[in-house]
Amino acid sequence: MDTKRVVIIGAVALGPKAACRIKRLQPDWDVVMVDRDEFISYGGCGIPYYISGEVTDLSELMKTSFHMLRTPEFFRDAKGVHVRTRTEAVSIDRKAKAVRLRDLDTGKEEDLAYDTLVLATGSVPNRLPVPGADLPGVTAVTDLHAAKAVKDRIAQGGVDRAVIVGAGAIGCEMAEALTDLWGVEATVVEIADQVLPGALDPDFARMVQRHMEEHGVTFHCGETVQEIATSDGDHPLRVKTSARTLETDLVITAVGVRPNSRLAADAGLLVSLRGGILVNGKLQTSDPDIYAGGDCIEVLHRITGKPFYFPQGSLANRQGRIIGTNIAGGSAVFEGSVGSFVVKIFETTVAAAGLTLRAARKEGFDADHALVVQTDRAHFYPSRELMTLDLIFDRKTRRILGIQGIGKNGDAVVARIDTVAAMLPQKATIEDLSNVELAYSPPYASAMDILNAVANTAENILDGFNRTMDLEEFEKCFLSEPCDDVVCLDVRGPQDAAPFVARFGDRWINIPQETLDRRLEAVPQGKRLIVVCNTGVRSYQALLQLRKAGHEDAASLQGGIATLKDAGFIQIEGEDKGTP
Repeated sequence: MDTKRVVIIGAVALGPKAACRIKRLQPDWDVVMVDRDEFISYGGCGIPYYISGEVTDLSELMKTSFHMLRTPEFFRDAKGVHVRTRTEAVSIDRKAKAVRLRDLDTGKEEDLAYDTLVLATGSVPNRLPVPGADLPGVTAVTDLHAAKAVKDRIAQGGVDRAVIVGAGAIGCEMAEALTDLWGVEATVVEIADQVLPGALDPDFARMVQRHMEEHGVTFHCGETVQEIATSDGDHPLRVKTSARTLETDLVITAVGVRPNSRLAADAGLLVSLRGGILVNGKLQTSDPDIYAGGDCIEVLHRITGKPFYFPQGSLANRQGRIIGTNIAGGSAVFEGSVGSFVVKIFETTVAAAGLTLRAARKEGFDADHALVVQTDRAHFYPSRELMTLDLIFDRKTRRILGIQGIGKNGDAVVARIDTVAAMLPQKATIEDLSNVELAYSPPYASAMDILNAVANTAENILDGFNRTMDLEEFEKCFLSEPCDDVVCLDVRGPQDAAPFVARFGDRWINIPQETLDRRLEAVPQGKRLIVVCNTGVRSYQALLQLRKAGHEDAASLQGGIATLKDAGFIQIEGEDKGTP
């Protein structure tokens, strides 16, 4: 191929990946990256860990795995890529195939010709649309400048209280970062009725919120921020919500981001109603000589088949390689995403892939779910921890639609979610997951892995063997609106059940599962039975025994006492959630 010039606008994630890929495949080409910042090629997803102190120095986010600082000189000498920092792309002349650039230090403008152009313009943070959002001490932490300013201020002892607006992944990570190392009194305000809205179903969201509350984070969900103002009190800022007023030293806004597509739209490229630059499978825009990827585009959801916005550093890097391959003469395709995500919350990891139950039903699927609690290693291995998985599936086709997981051993949680994420684009069924082969050794898994177990549970639900009750229904019929005809049958041992029997009296009956066949006369007649155990394993066995004896109006509580406790539905002093 003839020598060409490729101009890349944006040098954080996708830009460097595309540039280096092009130079490896076409070393004689002229590749130029342009960015308006002086910091380039950094791991923005590491910002919360820099603020928390887990990453001690800001430069670590800009280094390679072999400890080289990714500066313009590094890209020039090691990669053969020219980088122009503090340079803004003002406009694109598609007819002349040139980009108008402005030097932000001198104000000088010039045109830079291109053969192929790459838009890696990323995203811009949504602005909190309230009075006072631009006051000093109110900031979105979306770049290294803001991260350094926030950490410096905290380190100087100027922050005792902080309000985080938004309980998405960034908001939760920032709340942890401020609380864990610095001891800042963190309060999160979220307009939705749960944390991580859209990413998790309500029960899992409650588990995350409760875990964070146990570490000192306060939440006000279902509230909107109406105003931020200065204060004459002990703290310089006052945040007024729809329900209260919060005095604070710092306000961090984490209300989402939107595609930075202005440059593309002004150049006449097709942009969606949500603002994402429209691309094909090869990541070409409506102009075949212009490519785009990363946070400025929308991607195809591999389950719904619809475009959605999913800004992720991992996607940007993969897309950068695809763009580089295609520009250099290859033919790579980006098929889309299943929306995999993971977030560390203190000692707990929560992860998901695919659709939530709510989203699946909204998309028209006949969706149901199976929830299982099981140890992530062999039950006898010392470092085992309980993991909770929730599998979402379509009742008609038995296709897997999504999965959510939470547990203390983060590597174990991520391994399971990643396995299902890889299967989702293949339209895998619950039978596929029931029989999926996983590497086994007691330090890493059970002989019947929790993934196999959750699929087996889904099979039992669909085939009519297991009738289940969700936490939400349990709360309504047993806790919030208790009915005399609803009784919990606790099939655990007497010691585990005793605190619940003492609290709920005749509404909570204890008959250990292994004695149930001999004590069927003690099971109340004419009552709706909720069968419970620690995690749902023994309650399912008891359900089969009850059905055989003619008790048809009985259901097994999904996840058992372990999930009830993790979600904060029931708290009994001195009672432990136990093991399977």
